[in-house]
Amino acid sequence: MKWITRSHVHVDRVACPWLIARFIDSEPEFMFVPKSQVLKVAAREEAISYDAPGATYDHDGDLCTFDVLIRAFQLTDKPLLRLAKVVNGADTRRYDLDPLARGLEALATGYGLRFPDDRENIERQFDLYDALYAWCALDVAKEG
Repeated sequence: MKWITRSHVHVDRVACPWLIARFIDSEPEFMFVPKSQVLKVAAREEAISYDAPGATYDHDGDLCTFDVLIRAFQLTDKPLLRLAKVVNGADTRRYDLDPLARGLEALATGYGLRFPDDRENIERQFDLYDALYAWCALDVAKEG
């Protein structure tokens, strides 16, 4: 499927492609366009829009788009739900939600500075999210 969001990716717009590729769509195609073009290009390309005003999947109250996708696709994987706390805190800048949130925000900013091309940015950050997910699995296992 085609998925489309705003260009200049940051926390949610990196976490969501990772989530989509790892848990929702085995062969996703990601598109990044200016904010004002997301819905127009989504309609033309028959793409699923996310993390943009009016998108199919976007923030809902205190939920960031990552949370909304988890809810919409009824994902219940415990390490993923643990990761969602980190992503939500980093994306919404409510760092008190999780002790790792501020670190993820810092890493996202650093990746954005190093890799301004959206496609390269998410490609490189997928390894980061894979590692963070592995840590979340360990953390969940410790909790019992």
